Amino acid sequence: MKLKQILALLATGLGLAAATQAQTVLKIGYATSPQSHYGVGSTVFCDEVEKGTQGRYKCQHFPNSALGGEREQIEAVQLGTQDLVNTSTGPLGNFVPEVKIVDIPFLFRDYDHARKVMDGPIGQDLLKKMAAKGLIGLAWTENGFRHMTNSKRPIVQASDAAGLKMRTMENKVHMDGYKTFGILPTPMPFPELFTALQQGTVDGQENPIPVILSSKFSQVQKHLSLTGHVYSPAVLILSPAVWNKLSEADKKVFVEAAKKGAAAQRKKVNDDENNGIAQLKADGMQVVEKVDGESFRKAVAPAYAQYAKEFGADKIAAIQAVR
Repeated sequence: MKLKQILALLATGLGLAAATQAQTVLKIGYATSPQSHYGVGSTVFCDEVEKGTQGRYKCQHFPNSALGGEREQIEAVQLGTQDLVNTSTGPLGNFVPEVKIVDIPFLFRDYDHARKVMDGPIGQDLLKKMAAKGLIGLAWTENGFRHMTNSKRPIVQASDAAGLKMRTMENKVHMDGYKTFGILPTPMPFPELFTALQQGTVDGQENPIPVILSSKFSQVQKHLSLTGHVYSPAVLILSPAVWNKLSEADKKVFVEAAKKGAAAQRKKVNDDENNGIAQLKADGMQVVEKVDGESFRKAVAPAYAQYAKEFGADKIAAIQAVR
């Protein structure tokens, strides 16, 4: 073999070794299955990152709370022991207090309103606030409007919920609102929820349709009421330990990939909302589709005085004013 050929082969080998060495595998975690809205959004994001960085970055998925509950995962991303989390805002307010405002019950009229707020100046400002707390918010994804399930009785109006022991997220804004319905809020990490419902530790829970579907809550809950009492945003968060190593070009790739992941996640939420209720009925759930929303809004009104003190009436009004 000629010297030139030997040198060419060596160069190719070194190039391949360098390429292999340069690939970074990012750990991404989320609470639900790979087929869920979180799985769909995370997969699109990861595929786009891999494509946009020519394979220099790729993801290893940890679905079904394999890396812990959402609070633990946010903490791990903050510490740099986990690279990415696609999480609801439920526990995020414990790290970034300003985000709690979007968890106020009946703040958003519908999906169009909520998405305009999260993608507009208000939502983008909240994303930026995460950096000061050691979290890089890439894009608002979505969990969906939350609905109530329980094993005891149908919920048609707010008074029907009184006395029910309901698992809630570790989120004071939610809990303060739910208490006005007479609910006994029981904060609990999501990975413990299915067993708690199965054993009767709690009577019910509240989550968007995509979560109720992917978590198979129809196996342990008889009643579903389409209360739509809280819009639950979600967010794709990256560790600063990763972000600070990215070139400006790669940062743009990550942000654009997150936007595409968010769009895919929202589409999956829409699809599950449109098709999931029929599936849950087929699975044996009794569904109350026409809930007395006004009774819930009246019940929660006293909590709004506290929310106004905590977040500012002007900020709440600014969200409600978005059209």
